[in-house]
Parts: sequence; C-alpha cells; structure tokens
Amino acid sequence: MSMKKYEVFVKTARLGSLTKAAEALGSTQSRISHVIKDLEEGFGFSLMLRGRGGVQLTQAGQLLLPMMEQILRQNEQLQELAAEIRSADTGTVRIGAFTSVAVHWLPGMIRTFQSEHPKAELQMLNGDYHDMELWLKNGDIDLGFVSLPAPAGVKTIPLSEDPLVAILPKGHALARMHCIPIEAMTEDPFISLLQSSSHDIHRALDKAGVRPNIKYTTKDDYAILAMVEQGLGISIVPQLLIKDRTQNLEVRPLSPAASRTIALAVPEGDLSPVAQAFIETAQNWLYAHK
Repeated sequence: MSMKKYEVFVKTARLGSLTKAAEALGSTQSRISHVIKDLEEGFGFSLMLRGRGGVQLTQAGQLLLPMMEQILRQNEQLQELAAEIRSADTGTVRIGAFTSVAVHWLPGMIRTFQSEHPKAELQMLNGDYHDMELWLKNGDIDLGFVSLPAPAGVKTIPLSEDPLVAILPKGHALARMHCIPIEAMTEDPFISLLQSSSHDIHRALDKAGVRPNIKYTTKDDYAILAMVEQGLGISIVPQLLIKDRTQNLEVRPLSPAASRTIALAVPEGDLSPVAQAFIETAQNWLYAHK
C-alpha cells in the first residue's frame, strides 16, 4: 500500500466527507472515492460507508485508522531524518588526529563545524601515525589526519605543507646559525619519536645520509619539547607542533629544507554526507587561517 492511499483514507476519515477530503488534498471527489475503493480491494473488506451525510468508518476502518495515522507520522519522521542526513544536520563523524593537528587545528575546525551542523556528533581519537593507519584499516574512524604518503587502501585529500625545523635548547652553539645543516645534528644527543611515529623526520635524515645520535625515544610529541627545553638533547619536529611554544627553545629551519604534507585520509567507499561536510569545513577553515 502506498503512503498516498493512507493519507487519502486518514484525511477522509478525519473530515467525514469525500468532498472535503478532495478539497483539502487538491483532488476530485471521484479520485478520492477511487483511492478508497482501491484500499478496500487491497485489504479485502469495506473501510467506509458512504451516505448523504458523508462517510462513516466501518468497524474495520476504525481499527485500521490509528495504525495508518501512526504509519504516516513515522513516514514523516523518516523523511525529515533523511533530509537532515542529506544536509549533514545529523549523524556521527569519527575523526583520528595526531597531536599537532589535535591541538592546533581541530578545536577551530570543530567550533566552525558545530556552529553549522549543531545536531551532528563528532568523536575524536588522538594517536600517532601508526595508530591512524590501524584505525583507518580497521574502520575505527571515518576520517584520519595523516602525513603523506598515506597507508594503502585509503583516499587522501592534501591539506597543508608543514616544514620540519630543528629545535635546540636556549643558547645552544648551533643556534648561531640562521639555517642548520642536517648533517650538523649528528654529534649532540638526539631525542626522537618512535620509528612508527616519525616517518617524516627519518625520511629527511635518511635523504641527507645522516644517522643521529639517538639518546632518548618517546611516543609523546610534547615530551620531546620538554626534554629539549631542559637541555637533554636536540631534535627535529614539524613546525605546527611548536606553534605558540617557542619561548624556551631555539628554532631554526633545516638545510636542505624538509617538510611533511598533512592530508585527510578516508577509507575507500562512499562517504556519509556529514563526513563530507566536515572535510569541506576543514578545507575552508585552513584556507581562512593561512
């Protein structure tokens, strides 16, 4: 049975008249009568008694009326929900991000997104590059911030180029240089992220043929900054990581220059409207904050 037929029956039952139902629905009395007849034939019993004073429901019609009204209400709710999903006004987006993005980008992106899509829900997971690869592979997140090249099996949307910089304790001898050659960073104790978390830095070191004197290894980006501040060694980090936190560090560009490309990665397949809306928000937010 079609929703239109249920609507005709309910409207006629409420108004008690084929003529009034036809007027309310922008139809004709004969068309309304034909629809009611089709319903009755489909169910196999009479629903309405026609008379000069209008129509009256049979016992069967009285029993079916509340159910048809409920079906129409649920269909209306279904259509409203579908419209909200299409316009990204509802749904959940699971986002994975590494530290620098989670601290310096995501809060602004989320604030903008929630102002435009207040009914949507965002779930955030914070991890390193290795975590992001696993979460994308396992379907634990819908979108993941990654550094290119991305893991296999995902589509990527490049967002921004982020330079790598040398960080040194205050007053360090290398700080006399305006630009630090990567090969000059072989003698001092070097503080490194875990190999699985530091693809960008190790690519730059390998490209220059440099083997740093790795003294300390950690998974925590900000632990590196704190250890360098305390004079425990030197390091190379993405520039985004040290945004607003350079007062106790010497920061210098590298020679040759090196960088990472930050991108959004999405698993292969269709993307939900709300996830697509977040991608657009992220791109627009970055463009506005260049």
